[in-house]
Order: sequence, then C-alpha cells, then structure tokens
Amino acid sequence: MYKNVGKIMRGKQFMEFIKTIFTNRKLAFSLGKNDFKNRFANTSLGSIWGFLQPFVFMITYVIVFQYILKTGSAGNDPYVVWFLPGMAMWQCINDTILNASNSIRTYSYLVKKVVFPVDIIPIISIIASSFVALFLFVVAIVVGCIFHYVPNFLQVIYIIIAAYAFMIAFTRFTSAVTTLVPDFSQLLGILMQLFFWFTPVVWNLSMLENHPTILAIMKCMPFNYLVSGFRDSFISSNIVTENNWVYTIIFWVITIVMFVWGNYIFKKSKKDFADVL
Repeated sequence: MYKNVGKIMRGKQFMEFIKTIFTNRKLAFSLGKNDFKNRFANTSLGSIWGFLQPFVFMITYVIVFQYILKTGSAGNDPYVVWFLPGMAMWQCINDTILNASNSIRTYSYLVKKVVFPVDIIPIISIIASSFVALFLFVVAIVVGCIFHYVPNFLQVIYIIIAAYAFMIAFTRFTSAVTTLVPDFSQLLGILMQLFFWFTPVVWNLSMLENHPTILAIMKCMPFNYLVSGFRDSFISSNIVTENNWVYTIIFWVITIVMFVWGNYIFKKSKKDFADVL
C-alpha cells in the first residue's frame, strides 16, 4: 500500500513539474534568451563570442589530435567526422550542467524579491546554453555531410531528447545542492573534468575491448551513452536497438531515478533557498 502511495506521489510531482514548465514556457524561453545575450553584453561582438569560443576549441582539438598527435581513435573514419559529434554533445552536457547548477544563485533576486516559479530557474539556464549547443550540433552535421557521412536524423533527434531529459534530471539535484552548499559548485567543476576524460570523447571505446568488465561499466554511464549515441548517428550502428537496447534501458532507468531523487531534494530544499541567498 505504501509503495503504491509513493508511486502516486512521485507521478503527481512529475506532472506538477511538467505543468509548471509548460505554463511558464514563454517566460522561461524569454529569460533564457536574455541570459545568453547578457553573458556577452559588454563585448563588441556580443553573442558571437558564445558561438566562436566553443567552435575554435573544437577545431583546436581536431588539429592537435589528428595532425600533431596523429591519434588513431577514429579507426577507418575521418577523425573530424568521428570527433566533432562526440565533442559537440559533451560541450552541450558540460556547459548546460555547470550553468544550470549555478542558476538559482545567479537568479537569486527572483527567489528573494518576487513570487516566481523557482522550479523553472534551472530550465532558464538550460535554454540559454541550448543556443550554442544547437549551433555545435549543426556544425557536426554539416561537416559530416561534407565528408559524405549523413547522420541518422531520427537517432540524432532521439539522442538530443535523451540528453535534455538527463540534464534536467541531473541539474534538478545539483542546482538545489549548489544553492545550499556553494562549495559543491567547485566540486562539480572538478567532477565534470574527470567525466570528460573518462568518457570516450577524445579516445575510442574500442580501446577497452581487452577489458570487458571496464568496458561494460563504461557503456552503462549516461555520459558515454549520449556521446557515443550522437557519434554513432554518423558512423556506426543504432544505439537504441540492435545490441545496445540493454544500455538504453539502463540509461533511462538512471535518468528516471535521478529525476525522482533530484525532485525530492529540490522540493525539500526550496523553502530554504531564500534564506541562504
């Protein structure tokens, strides 16, 4: 009986969250767009820097790993086609998580001074980060098409939806904790750096074929699922079906559990936000 009550309550909380986002969607998008513009408000080129910086960063990696280090990570595929989709997805995940996790402190005036739907504040930062992310996705798709690697667009759409579902679930927890414990923001930055190197962004997962246990663990990681899934949309198999359906189920189980847990922490902590800001 108590388990059923718990399931009903979690389902109700999820529907309340979706309803809040849907009701305030125009406000969230407007604030998200302004957030992105304001990041570069004091520069001559304005928002162009938001697109230029990650683009140059990605091209630098291509030059270093393909022409200087001459890595063989891409196998028989052009390195630029192999690398750009994975890095584009990682840039999206990393920037969105870090920005959204600090969003409530960034928008502290909304929490303290007016009646505002606090639940949508992390969504505002996610929207702000989406402009650059979508630009990088388009760059990866265009470059892939130039090299005659036309992506599976259905899988591209699925992976992007999965990525945003995971990031919303993840930042539901981290935004609450960062608000109450500011030091967690620094810890999260370090963890994301570690996740970058432990996720096959600049190295190939096939390098672990002689270590099946480690390989299986890596495939269960949500970051790997998203990065490899977006990359596989261009050069490999369908990550949703075929031999990968087990990891798809694991990914969604982790995402759902993370959202339920994060939503509980967020709801429980929300009443304390104004006091600590």
